[in-house]
Amino acid sequence: MSVPSKTQKPFLQALAGETLSPPPVWLMRQAGRYLPEYRATREEAGGFLDLCYTPKLAVEVTLQPLRRYAFDAAILFSDILVVPNAIGRQVAFKQGEGPVLDPLTSRADVEALEPGKLRERLGPVFETVRGLASAIPSTTALIGFAGAPWTVATYMLEGGSSKDFSVAKSWVYSRPDDFAALMEVLIGATTDYLIAQIDAGAEAIQIFDTWAGVLPETEFHRWVIEPIGRITRALHEQRPGVPVIGFPKGAGVLYETFIRETGVDGVGLDASVPLAWAAKTLQPLCTVQGNMDPLLLVEGGPLMEQAVKRLLDTLGHGPFIFNLGHGIVPQTPPENVSRLIDLVRAPR
Repeated sequence: MSVPSKTQKPFLQALAGETLSPPPVWLMRQAGRYLPEYRATREEAGGFLDLCYTPKLAVEVTLQPLRRYAFDAAILFSDILVVPNAIGRQVAFKQGEGPVLDPLTSRADVEALEPGKLRERLGPVFETVRGLASAIPSTTALIGFAGAPWTVATYMLEGGSSKDFSVAKSWVYSRPDDFAALMEVLIGATTDYLIAQIDAGAEAIQIFDTWAGVLPETEFHRWVIEPIGRITRALHEQRPGVPVIGFPKGAGVLYETFIRETGVDGVGLDASVPLAWAAKTLQPLCTVQGNMDPLLLVEGGPLMEQAVKRLLDTLGHGPFIFNLGHGIVPQTPPENVSRLIDLVRAPR
């Protein structure tokens, strides 16, 4: 029995520029707390990082949403903060607090980072990718991912999530050389991490720049576009044929420049992006992915149905991957996800 080629996988066909009806569909954070089976597996693992670093369990939670919904893509179950953890910084996930890191405070802290140990320390993650590559259905694509250097840097400098990013921006404005040194480390480590995922079986890559939208235009070019462009070009050169999706959340009108200057094959749109503008301005440049508000998935019913129809009517006439504008939230009813999938895949 022959194995389908990558081009027979709808997700990869869409990223190659094909227009499909129905479009492929997957959802950010599709493996997560909204699923009872995920909550049980996470309980078994103990802590969140324990789950990320235990290949058997990480494979299981990645497969859980595929069993329920037959998504067109699976995304590696991990976290963007395994990279700072692997290069020498303490990372913990505390109940009710989210991620807590030992923050960088000096150039000496940056110079003490250990990017050369990343592959060894993230061996369990690559084992998870290998396990998934052999376990997912033959028409399902496997996505590897990483956090973008800017977003990862904010966590490393702030010591966790932030409302105003004052520490990270202080480094950008008053310590530009030190910040540039940190970004060089992260660009190299992220590229190395993604290449290792591809070598383990990832067929596409998504780069999450969750906090891209907090930067002014000039800094956006230097710390979002330039780093992601360098990573994308390195992946295209070193592992040709593997598409890259960029997700610069909150980029607004800078989405167009982001696509043109990074060379990404696809772009994830957050829920604030106007659909008509995306269809006219962005879709001719690359495959677009998104962008329904995750809270509409919580709401369900007619409001969700109208949003799905509008997305399909506006973006479904070009290369398009149906997704949310950000990840599924924990309070999402699983039955609403089933209804969403039915709506996207209904004959048109």
